[in-house]
Amino acid sequence: MAASREKKRDPKASLALLWGEQEQPRRGPKPSLTAERIVTGAIAIADAEGLDAVSMQRVAAELGVTTMALYRYFPGKAELVDLMVDSALGAPPEAIGLLDGWRPQLTEWARECWALYRRHPWILTATAVRRQLMGPHQLAWLDAALAALAPTGLTAAQQHDTFLLIIGHIRNLAQQLVDADDEGAAEWNRLAADVLERHGHRFPALTAAIAAGAFAPQDRDPLDFGLERILDGVAPLVDRH
Repeated sequence: MAASREKKRDPKASLALLWGEQEQPRRGPKPSLTAERIVTGAIAIADAEGLDAVSMQRVAAELGVTTMALYRYFPGKAELVDLMVDSALGAPPEAIGLLDGWRPQLTEWARECWALYRRHPWILTATAVRRQLMGPHQLAWLDAALAALAPTGLTAAQQHDTFLLIIGHIRNLAQQLVDADDEGAAEWNRLAADVLERHGHRFPALTAAIAAGAFAPQDRDPLDFGLERILDGVAPLVDRH
């Protein structure tokens, strides 16, 4: 029964939960759980083991309650994940808007956002669905990015496109983080080195780049290069306005 309930998604229920508009039970004993406690327990599981490890049964076991007790608060896992995302994101730091200029504000916004994806890599999977329902915190992050761009004179579409470029860069890095496999990478490097030793003369540019350290670990935040190039590209557009 529990498994079948988790397969169904109720957008109206998610919106009510995200925005605190769900009806509260008027009768019966005071509940021993809260939605916040359930969400916190689910986030802890996802942080440690990934989103696939989160189930209503698993969360209930971690909290020491029955699975059915969780259904008093959430119709199923999908609605729980919606609240996990919004809770994990939290509100964007107010200090972002106090920085001088659109570029410092967007740079700090991106760094704070990237830090969230590193702390909670499962957010990438949880927010992969197109037209996902967004809660107050998720919308606040979007609002903060657009607020930084509002004084630039860019059109609304250009501001949104700039946001998409930055968040796309962050999500690409987050995907690399999720896919990271040190053991697999070591094996790939060994096989690639063997292939290039025999066939490297066919790929002179690639061989030269490898020899010059193009693929060596970098002592810098992977966010910076791409973010700076995006902002460098936006800056002339802002200047023209």
